[in-house]
Amino acid sequence: MEGHLRLNQIDISPYYSSAISMDRYFGGFYLLLILLTIGCKNDIQKLKESLDSRMLNTERAEDVTIIYSKDGFTKAKLFTKNFYHIQNVQPTYIEMSKGLRVEFFNDSLQVQSTLTAKYGKCYEQSGNVLVRDSVVVTNLKKEQLNTEELVWNEKLQKFYTEKFVKITTPTQIIYGDGLESNQNFTDYKITNIKGMIGITPNALPL
Repeated sequence: MEGHLRLNQIDISPYYSSAISMDRYFGGFYLLLILLTIGCKNDIQKLKESLDSRMLNTERAEDVTIIYSKDGFTKAKLFTKNFYHIQNVQPTYIEMSKGLRVEFFNDSLQVQSTLTAKYGKCYEQSGNVLVRDSVVVTNLKKEQLNTEELVWNEKLQKFYTEKFVKITTPTQIIYGDGLESNQNFTDYKITNIKGMIGITPNALPL
C-alpha cells in the first residue's frame, strides 16, 4: 500500500497540484451547487407553503354582489367580477382586482349615486373600502367626481381622499386636493381648491 501510494505520488507529481486544484475547484463548485440546490429547494418549499397557506385562507368567487344594509334598509350594492377574501393576515380584507361598481340608495331604494373603479380593497373591521385607478363618482344632479384614490367608509357612509380631485357640474369644473363627502355625493367639500372653470351649456360637448 505504501509503495503504491508513493508510486502514485511520484508518477502524477507533475499534475498533482493541478489535479488537487481542479479537484478543490470542482469540489467547491459541487458543494456550492449542492448548497444552492438545497437553498432553492428550501425557498421553493417555503414559497409553496406560503402559497398553500394563502390559498387555504383565501375564498375566491366571480361575479359577486355585496349588499350593505343599515337599520333594515339597503344602502349600497357592490358588484365585482372577481372576489378574493384574504383571511391569513390582520386585518383581513377583500380584494377586487378586476374592477368594481357600487350603487348607493336612499330609503326608497332609488339609486342616488354610483362609484366605479378598476381596483378595490375592503377592510372588514374598519368598514373602509379603498378604491384606486380611474375612480369616478356620479350623482343625480349630473355632478361627477374624478380621482385616482378614494376611501369609502360604509359604516359612516362617507367618502374621503387626500389626492387630487376634479368635480364637474353642469355649470363649472372645480380642481383641488382632498375631499370629504356623503356617499350620495350631494354634500361634499374640497379641502384645498386650486381652480375653478365656468361652463356654459353651449360649451359642453354633445
